[in-house]
Amino acid sequence: MKFLKGFLLNLQFFTSIPIRSALPMDKKHLQSSIKSFPLVGLLQGILYSGLAYVLIEWTPFSSVAIAFLLWLATIIITGGIHLDGWMDVSDAYFSYQDREKRLEIMKDPRIGAFGVLSVIVLLGSRFLFIYEIVGSMTFVSYIMMVFIPFLGKSVMGEVLVSIPAAKKEGLAAMYQEAGDRSSIVVYPIYLAIVAFFAQWIGLIIPYFILLVVALACYSFIRVKSIKWFNGITGDVVGASVEGTEIILWLTLWLLHYFVMV
Repeated sequence: MKFLKGFLLNLQFFTSIPIRSALPMDKKHLQSSIKSFPLVGLLQGILYSGLAYVLIEWTPFSSVAIAFLLWLATIIITGGIHLDGWMDVSDAYFSYQDREKRLEIMKDPRIGAFGVLSVIVLLGSRFLFIYEIVGSMTFVSYIMMVFIPFLGKSVMGEVLVSIPAAKKEGLAAMYQEAGDRSSIVVYPIYLAIVAFFAQWIGLIIPYFILLVVALACYSFIRVKSIKWFNGITGDVVGASVEGTEIILWLTLWLLHYFVMV
């Protein structure tokens, strides 16, 4: 029951799926929340892939229209919650100030020019990748699309529990106080189950490629978050999800060009 409440807490907080219940945010439930991050990503991926299938197979819409609706779904389903972090981190990083000043910039509720430009580039790139993937969609594409948010949310959990917080207050600090390494012990099990499924349907190599890319993204985030911000904040965690997922969309796009042809 506690695990289920943690999962529902994630749906309530990280998606726009309506969960009307008032859920507790104490230490035990936040820890369960961290444990179920990848499952929320898996659900997101299934929704993306299912929507793509319905639009491609059952509607007369063009590839541009389908890509737009799928691109829009990636924003609506998540409520755009991580985009705010992406913009704040972009403003802070491109200020080229010291760490303390960057942290102050991230706390500012206003969005600067660099934040606006960075989110345009991010969303524009995502639309390009989705459009070209949709244009040459295969069975492999549908399955790989499920893996993207699954791995993105797995990276988010790893970032939260393994990288020091830059400050003692805020969302990241709250989750870190509730969770530790034991919170993500279950992650390798999730990854192994998905790997078994990928092996069963003959997609272990594409899955392994995405997994390696996700691990590389985590390594980059770990090094740069400490160097640029002296650790993580809620904004840095949000940016890490968006950054990881756009690199995974890029990888899937490249696989369509050089492998899945």
